[in-house]
Amino acid sequence: MTAAVLHDPVGISYVTADGVNRQGLMPPGRCPELSRDLMLGLVNLVHPHGRLASRSTVDKHLISARRLVLFLDARGFTGGAGDVRRTDLIEFWMSARYCDERHTRMLLNAWDDETGRLPRQIRLMTEGRPFNQPSRTEAFTPYTEAEWARLIDLCRRNVREAVTAHTAAVAGARRGCDPRESGVWSADNLSWLQAHHGPITYLQLKFSLGVRQKTALAVRRLMIDTRTALFPLPDTVISYQLLFGAYTGIVPDGIDGLGLSDVEWAGDSEVLLNYVKGRTSRESLNLSRRAVRLLERWLEHSALLRSHTPEEDRGVLWIRYCPRRRGGGGDIVETARMTDISVRAWVRRHGLLDDTGAPFPVHRQRIRTTFHSHRDRRAWSGSPRAVIDPNHTPAVEGDHYLTAATPAQQQAVQALIEEAQGDLVRRAQAPTVLSEEATVALARDYPQVIARLELDDTAINELVGGERDVFVAACADQLAGLHGPKGKPCPARPWVCLLCPLAVFAPRHAVNLLRLKAFFARQWRHMPSDHFMAVFGPYAQRVTQVLDHFDPAVLAEAAGQVADIDDELPLRPEERTA
Repeated sequence: MTAAVLHDPVGISYVTADGVNRQGLMPPGRCPELSRDLMLGLVNLVHPHGRLASRSTVDKHLISARRLVLFLDARGFTGGAGDVRRTDLIEFWMSARYCDERHTRMLLNAWDDETGRLPRQIRLMTEGRPFNQPSRTEAFTPYTEAEWARLIDLCRRNVREAVTAHTAAVAGARRGCDPRESGVWSADNLSWLQAHHGPITYLQLKFSLGVRQKTALAVRRLMIDTRTALFPLPDTVISYQLLFGAYTGIVPDGIDGLGLSDVEWAGDSEVLLNYVKGRTSRESLNLSRRAVRLLERWLEHSALLRSHTPEEDRGVLWIRYCPRRRGGGGDIVETARMTDISVRAWVRRHGLLDDTGAPFPVHRQRIRTTFHSHRDRRAWSGSPRAVIDPNHTPAVEGDHYLTAATPAQQQAVQALIEEAQGDLVRRAQAPTVLSEEATVALARDYPQVIARLELDDTAINELVGGERDVFVAACADQLAGLHGPKGKPCPARPWVCLLCPLAVFAPRHAVNLLRLKAFFARQWRHMPSDHFMAVFGPYAQRVTQVLDHFDPAVLAEAAGQVADIDDELPLRPEERTA
């Protein structure tokens, strides 16, 4: 973003990250010198000079500056920022909200950093303790079952109808031909025309394509219908985005910023999605089957519009067609984030109501909260995190995701607690580590191992032969479902095997165990100690216990094969240390 001060009228002009020029003006004729000083401070707060990098944050600081100017103008103030009295600032701050006090402090400090003309007493006061404290925010409550069902049903219905119409229009375009040559202005021929030339408006049909006005007027309504079917409109994109958020639980800013390069296909039906989360930067997620199917539908739905989109915008995932309502001209392909105003208008158009009969309050953070509230433990994806979000303490996450729950969800929470208590008991058991001789004589020399793991002859042979090897151990039964749905292969991360009661460690696993120990050491150097102990602490302690049971000669030989780099382990992007 770049910004500059406007002098007549006083305000700020800036360019957002998506290339849109915007302006914000101060109250005309009110304290013009102070207004210019505050705008200079705001310019210095905008990226790359400062931390303001979005339209909303700039607007919030602009609103606070206006309130300060109006407050001082009502008291006859006519000077600049260097002439403001302590008593005036104290009176304004004590009567203002926390955000206005914070923003005006930042504006005055930024102006002083640029000019050095703020009196020392005022500077000390702007850097001192605030008069107001931020209001305590409450956690978002999940939508009720009925509200959630209405929202999801509406989104699914909109997507289904849009896909059906799009498929029919594309099929019609294949059957059609150029109506300018055939003289037949049917729906199929209009679909053919727009499939080859992109979205066409009435004015384009008349002036750019040379169609007579009488013909253009006659087919105007039919052309709009075929254009709506062929190219996704904002209304359709909102349904896709809300449904995608409900299926994945990704933060709203992560969904808004997705591009085609963020979608990594692993086979025909597996997708690793990379996205940017504002507080923790880049993260990744293995999409569920229904999320993958929805993504496939969207890529098919938007493919035709994408082919007519300028090259620089084709990489944006959520593109949509917006026809011009006034003035001349052609089509608009929008790539910016969908605004909350557009979402509220979408709610009104579809008559979506909450349980009280009021317009449905669509809040995309609340959709994320409801997703976590509804996620069943049997569908757990095997995330290595000890908590949902490493930026939250367990207490905060409990308040956000567990306290506001239905009776069925409370029962699920109780079941999770019981399972966790069982995990603690299993962790207390000694690891099953076998020497070379013990591996060969497993059935004869270790009947207690057989009894505890409930192994049959086939399983014993597979364990000894290495057919049941995972990354750091041999697994007595990968379909046991301790870390995922029963009957499905275990989805756990490599280090989870260290605490699994089904794991059997043999000498051939020493190399990978040492690689895992080196990985924990690298994470310890990169992470705060509290965070490390919450995420990796139990596994780091367990790998030391396991390695203590190995013969020193085996460990010495295995150490020569450890390079202490991330490429030795199957890591996700957010788990890498370099």
